[in-house]
Amino acid sequence: MMTHSWSGLGIIVLCLAAAACAGMGQSAESGFMYKNLAVAEGSAAAGEGHSVLFKGSPLMLSGNGVKVGDTLRDVKVAQTDLSLVNITHTKGQGKVRIISVVPSLDTKVCEQQTHHLSEKNKGLDKMVELITVSVDTPFAQKRFAEEARINNVTFLSDYRGADFGKTHGLFLKDPHLLARAVMVVDKHNVIRYLQITPELAQLPDMEEAFQFARSLITAS
Repeated sequence: MMTHSWSGLGIIVLCLAAAACAGMGQSAESGFMYKNLAVAEGSAAAGEGHSVLFKGSPLMLSGNGVKVGDTLRDVKVAQTDLSLVNITHTKGQGKVRIISVVPSLDTKVCEQQTHHLSEKNKGLDKMVELITVSVDTPFAQKRFAEEARINNVTFLSDYRGADFGKTHGLFLKDPHLLARAVMVVDKHNVIRYLQITPELAQLPDMEEAFQFARSLITAS
């Protein structure tokens, strides 16, 4: 059986970036050029014993997995000013929140996922809190937001110990990255929608997440 050798974060980041280079899409108002990237179908399961693929090769998830119906778990993440905040008590506490989880903002797939969250939510940002979580440092997240001209997304860093990833079963231990995911959390901190992309190089279905978030707002 063939085994796969990973040299860590560098290889994954470079390959993820390369995978995103084919096909240019419509330009957003910010000047970001959207690419024709594949959108994942279905969802992987979170937590120990489960895996996601990167170009067909499995990467094992670790931590205590969450599923739809579970409550978002108490864990501290870093804000762009380095202060810590509990993920359950961000500024959008008490509202519906969309949490977009990306491996690294330095890749084209993660970059597009984050632009999509910010720019294509069709006014949801006025009603819900949009959050991006990654293992990038708070400094890198702040620089990304400024350069991308994104000011309607809360950036939270899991760089200190990947506690968010481990606590929710979204941590990829070998490359020390988070899996790619999107979750919708209701005003009571219950996870009502969760997609973990089975293939790390594919985007989550952000439009479906937006639609689900809007249905929660309408129902309330």
